[in-house]
Amino acid sequence: MTHKLILTILLLLSLTITSSSLHAQVSERTLPEEWNHLVKGGRFMDRFLPMKGHNRSSDTWGATGVIPRFTDNGIEDRIWSYWGGNIVKGDDDLYHLMVCGWLESSPKGHMEWPDSYVFNTVSDNPTGPFKLHNMIGKGHNPEVYRLKDNRYVLYVIGGRYLSDDLSGDWEYGEFEFDARDRRIIEGLSNLSFARREDGSFLMVCRGGGIWISRDGLSTYHQITDQRVYPDVDGRFEDPVIWKDHIQYHMIVNDWLGRIAWYLRSKDGINWVVDPGVAYAPGIAIHEDGAVEDWFKFERIKMLQDQHGRAIQANFAVIDTLKHEDKPYDNHSSKNIGIPLNPGLLLTILDEKPITPETRQIRLKIEAEKGFNPQTDIELASLRFGASSEVNFGRGSTVLKSENEGNDLIVTFNGNGNGITPDEFAPKLIGRYKNGELLYGYARLPYVDYIEPILSARSPVFSESDRKFSCTIEVENFGQVPSAEASLKIESLDKNGKKRLVASGKVPALQPYEKTKIRLTTKIKQVPAAFEGQEIIVSILDGKKILSTFRTQPRVSQQ
Repeated sequence: MTHKLILTILLLLSLTITSSSLHAQVSERTLPEEWNHLVKGGRFMDRFLPMKGHNRSSDTWGATGVIPRFTDNGIEDRIWSYWGGNIVKGDDDLYHLMVCGWLESSPKGHMEWPDSYVFNTVSDNPTGPFKLHNMIGKGHNPEVYRLKDNRYVLYVIGGRYLSDDLSGDWEYGEFEFDARDRRIIEGLSNLSFARREDGSFLMVCRGGGIWISRDGLSTYHQITDQRVYPDVDGRFEDPVIWKDHIQYHMIVNDWLGRIAWYLRSKDGINWVVDPGVAYAPGIAIHEDGAVEDWFKFERIKMLQDQHGRAIQANFAVIDTLKHEDKPYDNHSSKNIGIPLNPGLLLTILDEKPITPETRQIRLKIEAEKGFNPQTDIELASLRFGASSEVNFGRGSTVLKSENEGNDLIVTFNGNGNGITPDEFAPKLIGRYKNGELLYGYARLPYVDYIEPILSARSPVFSESDRKFSCTIEVENFGQVPSAEASLKIESLDKNGKKRLVASGKVPALQPYEKTKIRLTTKIKQVPAAFEGQEIIVSILDGKKILSTFRTQPRVSQQ
């Protein structure tokens, strides 16, 4: 399916929203009561810093709430309506914002978006103003990333562009996707990508499915069979995924509730949801407290530093309901950038596993340009431990500190650290001496952060010599070899009762290696036995479940 056809379908879907139902674009969400007890730094939203800009002007378009504003922040003009995109720093030392847009004078107003163009815009700083450099081609909701061989991939809904140079020629093509017998959740649009250590890429689609490509350009393979988003009644879109030197991060927007959720992961496959709103209207604040009150913040993308830390969030913003943005009116959309507190560089110095019985925890806080941990930190404010503790003001407290070169080593009382065997990124929260938020994550030295990722396809059942058997394909999508594992296939009836169908061994596999395993079933008359049932495939290391996959039974007609 071409990107043009996909955009046309999305346009037709959007037109089903009539003007009488525009109020349905907003719904007040009931937030968990425990969120009222979060301390500063417990929410991702606490990381947003004041906006930057030099030209604060009222001589521009917009509703009252967004005037005056920094017209030199991000990109805007009276000719184009701009929408989502992300920034990368090029080899030319310029910041390139790949952004999409359509003519403000378009007869359909904002609903011209399916016919938008992608622009390469540049600035000598990440805030802007960004200026049009060249038009790349048709497309919407772009996200650019760099391959291991230094070529650039520019994703757009329905396709992608490829170039050796950000300012060079771009060749259009389409990705290949292999759902691997899994349901594609809400279609393949609004994709976001994170590069793994070996140059492979992890991708999340709009519906919250996780996919992996060996090089970021070849086929993307679906790994999960259900969304990884929070288990709440949300209307999710605009996921953004990124990886830093500690962990994977994801933010997904509940467009109906106008709030967003923040998730973290060790491997990009299994995610934990952190409490608190990730972002919401009202975050575009100036140093003096003035607010650019944009009606909607969408298409969040991250600018990352050399450690992978998110240092700026870029948003597509609009000053009114999308259907109320008409040609030649006073409404429009633009892209803005809001700086983020990147967090500190932390190293746990203890080699032994941290448990509730651990008496002391030693943490090194690294000095950086503009930050001296030996003089800038309010030591008494520090709390360290599991996020579930420090986000609510609990966790381990400081016993003592000592200098090491330009860095600072802080020793914490181990009591109340909250670190469990499942923990992969304990957190620090505190204050600088000027009262501003201080936070950071650390790796646990005894945790394996790169592990095999064994994933099965649907088993295919067949009959031979009056015996029923099944064949199942298993592949290692991890970056390291796997050990021998066990495989279990069960049936699940409508009452929730499980029955063992077959079991066996998965041999050790190299990264991206796959194997087909043939197993004899423990039941007879397979087609009749599976009527109205699901199949559950589990891969295990001892009692530890490595992956599960629910699917419908497939019976060979041979």
